[in-house]
Amino acid sequence: MHWHAYAWLGNGEELEREEERRPGSPDFAASPLPPMRTGDWLARPASRIAATFDEPAQAVEWLATRYGRVRKAFLHPDRVGRRARLDGAADALPRGVDVQWGEWLTGGRFVTIGVICCPNRHAAHRCPIRRPAGTR
Repeated sequence: MHWHAYAWLGNGEELEREEERRPGSPDFAASPLPPMRTGDWLARPASRIAATFDEPAQAVEWLATRYGRVRKAFLHPDRVGRRARLDGAADALPRGVDVQWGEWLTGGRFVTIGVICCPNRHAAHRCPIRRPAGTR
């Protein structure tokens, strides 16, 4: 298993365009919007991948960095907290559970930060970088 990281930051109202957030839509591949299901990130072009990791600790570090870049812009205080988020990610990722955080930011913006397991237990998409199963 390996992990692909994805991020999106944009106008939160755009998330209402749900059709293009579903793999069956003709606009899905080209849409910048996050998909409705986390595993469907893998159906997007490889150019959408922010990073790829062979170890879950690397993915958690990426999440921490991305979180740090946006946390001051959160519209509401983070009731979960940085440490709980990172501890949860460190527990989930090695077990094959995707991690995706979404938060409203000031100015009507929304951010999605996610690390998706590949292969994915909930979505049967091929690896976007065509990495064979079992390779590191």
